[in-house]
Amino acid sequence: MSSQRQETVRRLAAPDIAARKGGEPIVCLTAYTAPMAEILDAHCDLLLVGDSVGMVVHGLPNTVGVTLDMMILHGQAVMRTARRAMVVIDMPFGSYEGAPEEAYANAARVMKETGAQAVKVESGPTVVDTIEYLVKRGIPVMGHVGLRPQSVLVDGGFKAKGKANDERVRILEEAKATARAGAFAVVVEGVAEGLAREITDAIAAPTIGIGASAGCDGQILVTDDMLGLFDWTPKFVRRYGDLRRQIDAAVGAYAEDVRARRFPGPAEIYFAKAANT
Repeated sequence: MSSQRQETVRRLAAPDIAARKGGEPIVCLTAYTAPMAEILDAHCDLLLVGDSVGMVVHGLPNTVGVTLDMMILHGQAVMRTARRAMVVIDMPFGSYEGAPEEAYANAARVMKETGAQAVKVESGPTVVDTIEYLVKRGIPVMGHVGLRPQSVLVDGGFKAKGKANDERVRILEEAKATARAGAFAVVVEGVAEGLAREITDAIAAPTIGIGASAGCDGQILVTDDMLGLFDWTPKFVRRYGDLRRQIDAAVGAYAEDVRARRFPGPAEIYFAKAANT
């Protein structure tokens, strides 16, 4: 055994994120693969293995078709390389909306098989009791209010929320109930700017905005969106890269070199050793 002690990096956990309420903004991004998680880990406080993986990686039209096995597989990949950031895994559609006991069994499986620090559920009037049930049994939970992607079939699309007063009141009350149930943080997605600030002021848990307000306690984006891997991105995304064009140019150059027999060249091939004479 080496006499040199290895430096231990302490991973952030739910109490660390909860303690950031009103303080330094919490930096969050989505992660689905080991190589990307390794890069993001140095910059982020929280990595979300989002069910958006169904659309971003698997080409699904929405998140409804994502399975528990898919979330566990990608959660395991992220946990293999993320060292410092807290890792939260989305509970997919159909895995937590029924009986609290079923939700607990599924959430416990996610925690055991991935080693992640928490799960996320899309909040609603029927989910608040489940959040409390999970938290009381040792599973940290992140909530999610406003635009809820798993409700896309009910809503008829991905539509901003909270513009009308009755909807604003409902979302605010859902956020309050989610925090009271024990959620350590609440994602606020696709809501009017004023409502996002109102929610942030009204609850003790930190808010993580996406298409909400800079007044939230933190921000999250789908990493592939902010890196510019798609032709189209939502209004609330700021592109910090243009990787789609860079990848297209790199692959095009590779294809040209292969067709012209310029690749592989002498630097990329192996040669037999000269025979002894």
